[in-house]
Amino acid sequence: MPLTPWYGRLAGALLGCLVVLSPAVAAMPPAQPTEGPGGVGDRAAAIVKRGLGRPSASTFAFYKSGAAPAEGRPVLVFLHGWGAVNPQAYGAWIDHLARMGHLVLFPRFQEPNRTRPADATANAERLLKAAFEDLANDPDAKPNLAKVALIGHLAGVPIAANIAADAKAQGLPVPKLVFAVMPGGIASTPKARGIALGDLATIAPDTMLITVIGDKDARAADAAARRILREASAVPTERKLLVRALSDDHGFPALTATLSSPAGVDAAFDGGAIKLPPEPKDAKAPPFKWSADMSLTGEQQTLVAQINNARADSLDYLAYWKTFDLAAAAAFSGSDATGLKNNPRFSDMERWNDGWPVKRLAVETPRPSPAHAPAAPSASTHPAARNATAPRRP
Repeated sequence: MPLTPWYGRLAGALLGCLVVLSPAVAAMPPAQPTEGPGGVGDRAAAIVKRGLGRPSASTFAFYKSGAAPAEGRPVLVFLHGWGAVNPQAYGAWIDHLARMGHLVLFPRFQEPNRTRPADATANAERLLKAAFEDLANDPDAKPNLAKVALIGHLAGVPIAANIAADAKAQGLPVPKLVFAVMPGGIASTPKARGIALGDLATIAPDTMLITVIGDKDARAADAAARRILREASAVPTERKLLVRALSDDHGFPALTATLSSPAGVDAAFDGGAIKLPPEPKDAKAPPFKWSADMSLTGEQQTLVAQINNARADSLDYLAYWKTFDLAAAAAFSGSDATGLKNNPRFSDMERWNDGWPVKRLAVETPRPSPAHAPAAPSASTHPAARNATAPRRP
């Protein structure tokens, strides 16, 4: 049926609107680099996924298949957020690290609703000792103990800091880098709920210490990051950085630097599908006494759900993965953090596909630490702080 003049004018107006609006399609964020820091890595490699220990005390190991290089594989210890015990929640990042040549160890230092935050550091250290013993003579895994880095997320950050402080006394390899992402779960006092920081003044002076926070729910993470940098008083200022990722909604999907944003699910790294050695037949379960701080609060359950549903995006590739890759290369070569800060690539977040620059990372050198920095309580009681870790966060 032919259009009447009125309908014809309406159709023409709608078509004109479509023509006018079509250039305003939202810009796309930058894709993952094809190579280099933050990049895809060895796309063709098969990734070995192994379970070490036993179901009640397990560490997962991930690395490229085949014989290790003659010098061994650099070791990356990934310390998960409170309640996020399945490596698939961080599978996208773990896959990247393995394809870049690392041996990735994921100690499951917590059994949800059965582990107290106060016991988490000792659990992680015990698991790492056992894992290094298991892999010591493995020609494929072949950990290079001179090149060890720690990544902590949320409650994994104070655990990473404690491991770095305890490493020499515990007979663990001393890490060259502690990469602390969205720090949380730090107890305000030794008797408070949360993970108590040890004496961070014992962290080796040649360690590189980088804290990374986002601009969403930032107050508590900022206070925790500055506390860790301050209390690691033996590490000189030139080996420390505080990095802030900035959210950007110029295009779609928007980039939002939340507490859960460093996670990125990859079901190929589901811990439930990785076979673990059975429990010894004569093993007896230790006595168990429940306490309230073993349970996740409602806010924490929400955060864990967000972690378990996160997908990798440009923040992962450029704010977290790329910065870690550059930091690890610098730390393993003996360079300091000043060179990273002065490297424009370190803070660059590339461009949306319409050419508009993504907001760069804010990179800050912290103030020099006092000779003996006292343990300072956190200044925030923001709900996001409690979300970030163990049952209560200061």
